[in-house]
Amino acid sequence: MIDIRRFSDLGTFRNEWLNANFHFSFSNYYAPDRMGHGKLRVWNDDTIQPGTGFHPHGHRDMEIITYVRTGAITHKDSMGNTGRTKAGDVQVMSAGSGVQHSEWNEEDETTTLFQIWIEPAETGGEPGWGAREFPKGDRSGSWAMLASGSPEDDALPIRQDAHVLGATLKAGESLDYEVKAGRFGYLVLAAGSVRLNGDVLNARDGAAITGAETVTLEAIEDAEIVFVDTL
Repeated sequence: MIDIRRFSDLGTFRNEWLNANFHFSFSNYYAPDRMGHGKLRVWNDDTIQPGTGFHPHGHRDMEIITYVRTGAITHKDSMGNTGRTKAGDVQVMSAGSGVQHSEWNEEDETTTLFQIWIEPAETGGEPGWGAREFPKGDRSGSWAMLASGSPEDDALPIRQDAHVLGATLKAGESLDYEVKAGRFGYLVLAAGSVRLNGDVLNARDGAAITGAETVTLEAIEDAEIVFVDTL
C-alpha cells in the first residue's frame, strides 16, 4: 500500500528563524493518522535562517538522522563533539540514555534539511554522534546506504533494524525498491519530480509505503531522493 503525503498537506510551524513542515505529528501539530510509520517517528522538513538554530536541548532514546539539503548545519553536544554537515551529507545522533546538543546555521545562507527520528531497538545505552560525506555522484542512478542498523553496511550506524538510503536520478532514469512484508518505507523527494508507480511526486512530497510493495521511481526531471526502510 502507498499513501502519498503532499507537501502542501503537512503540519507547519513558523517563527522568525524557523520554517518547519511535519510529515508526522510533532510539537503542536497532532494528526492521529500520522503518529509514525513503523519505527519511524519523525520526519521534519526544516528551513533555518542564517545565524540562527536550535539552542542546547536534550534528547534520549531516539536515533536522530539529519540529511542536509542546502547550506550546512553545525552540531555541538555534551559529549564534546563538534561538526559541520554540508548539503548532501548526513549526521546521526544516537541519544541513548540522554544527551544535550545544539544545531546551528553558522552560514551566510539559509539551510534546509530533513530531520528523521527512528525509535531504537533498545532504550538506554551510551549516546553517540557521527557525520559523513556522501557525494551525490556516488549515488547517481542507484541507492546509497547512508545510515544502517546492520554492522556489515558501509554507513553511519543506527540502533534499529532500519536503513536510510539516498539516490539521485537524471531525467528519464528509473530505480526500483522492494519494501518487504512486515516492513515500512517512507520516501521524500529532496528535489525534482518523479513518478512513483504512476503517481507524480514533486519536491518535498512524501510517500508512506507498507510492505510487501515494490515501488518504481521514474524521474520526470533530475531528482534527489531520501528513503527510510524500517520495521
